Amino acid sequence: MNIRNAGLAGIRGLALAVLGLVESIVLFVFAVLSIAFISLGIGIFTTPWMIARVRDRADHRRELALRWSGVEIARPYRPAPEFRPGVAGSWRRLEWVLTDPATWRDLQWLLVDMTAGAILAYITAGLFLEGVFGWVLAASVWRPIVSAGGTYWYAFIPVSDQTTAVLAALLGTVWILLGLRFAPTLLHRHALLTRAFLAPTPAAQEAALKRRVARLAETRSDAVDSSAAELRRIERDLHDGAQARLVAMGMNLGIVEHLLEQNPEKARKILSEARQSSADALTELRDLVRGIHPPVLAERGLGDAVRALALRGPIPTDVNVDLAGRFEAPVESAAYFTVSELLTNAAKHSGAERIWIDLRHEDGMLRVSVTDDGNGGADVSRGTGLQGIERRLGAFDGVLAVNSPVGGPTMVTMELPCAPAAPAANQVR
Repeated sequence: MNIRNAGLAGIRGLALAVLGLVESIVLFVFAVLSIAFISLGIGIFTTPWMIARVRDRADHRRELALRWSGVEIARPYRPAPEFRPGVAGSWRRLEWVLTDPATWRDLQWLLVDMTAGAILAYITAGLFLEGVFGWVLAASVWRPIVSAGGTYWYAFIPVSDQTTAVLAALLGTVWILLGLRFAPTLLHRHALLTRAFLAPTPAAQEAALKRRVARLAETRSDAVDSSAAELRRIERDLHDGAQARLVAMGMNLGIVEHLLEQNPEKARKILSEARQSSADALTELRDLVRGIHPPVLAERGLGDAVRALALRGPIPTDVNVDLAGRFEAPVESAAYFTVSELLTNAAKHSGAERIWIDLRHEDGMLRVSVTDDGNGGADVSRGTGLQGIERRLGAFDGVLAVNSPVGGPTMVTMELPCAPAAPAANQVR
């Protein structure tokens, strides 16, 4: 029996009881009134805002259920579409809110939370409160109570004198012992009751799975198209670059064979040109290979590869790396080229004087953020570069978030679900 955990469960039960009786009642009443006022026109504007407040409190309860009872509750809400400004946008937002089944389940949860949930939470705390009151009753309170109103019933014990007051204290001890034994269990049951209404239904889970499959199918198609385009680029670079130089070098060497005895001076000149062509071809091949998979990325890992990118960039860049190890090569490659694209965009368009890059792995996610102090105004919907990054991350079930108000700063954050494939001490600095 963990007395500390049981005591915390009692305190948390009391907090949940208060939230159920006050917060849930207020939210439910205002939400229902706002929906009723839709017919008057006012609810068109107030209902989305009110439902957003309900969802905020529901998210808070999901957090408490996980933190206090270890019960994880997923969010069931549909993704928000793009909203236009004005009345049309407000109507579209209202339609999105009211057609989401999770909205009505949230309202059902408020009803349950203010009734059965509040009772269950109060019982969790009430065992301790009633037990403490039994002790207080035996110590001093029973006399004025009995003098004012006669016999006082403490549960099934009629308290009328010191002896019966002591019996009340003994019963209070039993209540406290029951609280120590069952309070954490009752708190866990409260979390399960919350999950029954706030978790996605099987239909919602199926719909979410279908959306994810559709998104993965789309990103897979984009990945295939990107791979095909990359292969065409490599083929074109080889054909127009290194291959052309090697063909020219072969022709020059053929000429040298004929000139070696007749015109040694010209032969030496052509040999010098051939040597320069071979050096240029080697440089182009190295650049091409670096564009496919940079050697520093393969040898040193993502952290050092991004540091090398930062050193080569025209804008001073601070890099913070907190990675526990290496990742799968495709994941590192996607993150590396995404950072490279963002640095290139910042150098071309942002007017920034400084850039900050943060790489870390936590909660099963590789999180990369690139921030600059430039002019801002970056928008995924208006730029092919950010759209390309989004497609690249989508192939790994990753997400991209852009926060770029006009005037700056710009912060681009990406998340890739992955786990370290191998430890690498040099990645943590």
